[in-house]
Amino acid sequence: MAATASQSNLAGLPRRLVQDGIVSEEQLQEATEAARKEKVSLIAHLVSEELADARAIAVAASHEFGVPLLDLDAVEVDVDVVRAVNQKLITKHRVLPLVKRGQRIFLGIADPTNLQAIDDIKFATSLRVDPVVVEQDKLEEQVNKAIEAVDTSMGDLEDDDFDLENLDVGPDEEEEDVQRDDVEDAPVVRFVNKVLLDAIKRGASDIHFEPYEKYFRVRTRLDGVLSEVAKPPVVLANKVCARLKVMSRMDIAERRVPQDGRIKMRLSKTRAIDFRVNTCPTLFGEKIVLRILDPSSAKLGIEMLGYEDHQRALYEKHLAKPYGMILVTGPTGSGKTVSLYTGINILNTEDRNISTAEDPAEINLPGINQVNVNPKVGLTFASALKAFLRQDPDVIMVGEIRDLETAEIAIKAAQTGHLVLSTLHTNDAPKTLTRMVDMGVMPYAIATSVSLIIAQRLARRLCDNCKENVDVPREALEKEGFTAEELDAGVTVFAPKGCKQCNGGYKGRVGIFQVMEVSEAMGRIIMEGGNAMQIADQAASEGVIDLRRAGLNKVKEGVTSLVEVNRVTIE
Repeated sequence: MAATASQSNLAGLPRRLVQDGIVSEEQLQEATEAARKEKVSLIAHLVSEELADARAIAVAASHEFGVPLLDLDAVEVDVDVVRAVNQKLITKHRVLPLVKRGQRIFLGIADPTNLQAIDDIKFATSLRVDPVVVEQDKLEEQVNKAIEAVDTSMGDLEDDDFDLENLDVGPDEEEEDVQRDDVEDAPVVRFVNKVLLDAIKRGASDIHFEPYEKYFRVRTRLDGVLSEVAKPPVVLANKVCARLKVMSRMDIAERRVPQDGRIKMRLSKTRAIDFRVNTCPTLFGEKIVLRILDPSSAKLGIEMLGYEDHQRALYEKHLAKPYGMILVTGPTGSGKTVSLYTGINILNTEDRNISTAEDPAEINLPGINQVNVNPKVGLTFASALKAFLRQDPDVIMVGEIRDLETAEIAIKAAQTGHLVLSTLHTNDAPKTLTRMVDMGVMPYAIATSVSLIIAQRLARRLCDNCKENVDVPREALEKEGFTAEELDAGVTVFAPKGCKQCNGGYKGRVGIFQVMEVSEAMGRIIMEGGNAMQIADQAASEGVIDLRRAGLNKVKEGVTSLVEVNRVTIE
């Protein structure tokens, strides 16, 4: 192989790759031509086409040019260092600023012969650039993450140059001068944007702006728990309110009645976040709550939600059926919408006609016909359902069954060859069936249309980095619901500790589910006028685990804590 290389015109890194047997000379020549046509680097082409191993190329480059080699998995990208280099240069040359020491900056690069990249960054930053060889595939991944991190990071929000070009803000030219001054007050603009961006960065689900007589506070809900994040001067309350109302295209002059609006924040070319905004008049001003709607949450995939294997199989089985009704139940904030959207995403194929009626549509799903109900103009859930049935639907999603008319139309749709997904506010799966009877739905209609009920809660997930096992007496575990067989086999209970990577020992949330298939026996109980307890006993005899048991399983697996399960499942 070395002799072949020496007889060719290859030099530098290409010659080294051939000498080390990483690629053949023929492959290299073809790759060089292809990379030229694609206008990408030779290394990028070799790795993307899987013609050579990225690690082997990086080692060869390091030995050939005497440049240090670094594994990017072992370092954490510093957003401040990345920000020191123009983002366009990082994107153009696919390089990654790693560390800045005085007048030197260390630059992660896959090809140390790319002198153009080094010179451009040296000229732009007036710093000495020291290249560090890294693997091409890891570099691509980290460059994309770094760019997104810079786009979504807080930056210096005290800087008067902070602009709002990423915010979809409605026009305010027709407002009164005093109101316009409130809205365009630079400190208020920066404060509002800091709160929004910080909430996104922390993974919050809601932001509350709350005015009181003596103070004004801002709270965010993180992993289901509210905590105070700011306490600005009370004199800013009206200005912050005005700013948020203009951003969400509300009537800035109307302060007597609740209003609904929406804000769209584009964080990067590939990611945008929507905020659903609601105002409510209180004694000392308008309270404003923003619900953060991240489209990526609806595309997590069913395997990420927390279903046990048999529960997931049941859900997928009934999603595959051409007709019937799937109901998701639980209190507000229990993750019902994400469960429904996950199912809709599975069904969203070219050969299906899918329509949804929501109040409002929280997340935009391409390929789905989404309708916002508007009772003020007569567009209710029931009227939307009637319209859907005249448009040849395959799948219908109703945001919530609130009344008898909506329930009856949804049931008729499920009985006439349509798959219907909806939600109800009940505590568990068995009570859902009796709740529909209480609404006035005929028992035989329920028994022949409802096929699956999913009751759910959201529990905070323990941080894998710092969770610690705790010694709980056997008697206490028995009282919590663990069986003697489980305790004999050994049950390890973990508790939150807290570290820099989490929020008080918790990081994210996981679903706790009761998935109940409506069997013929349950149908008979409903038609005979049975109650929720009889249905629950029948479900248990068929092997359906309740929410409490599902929560204890999550404790056994070390996913969440016993305290957290008690918080979300004890009624």
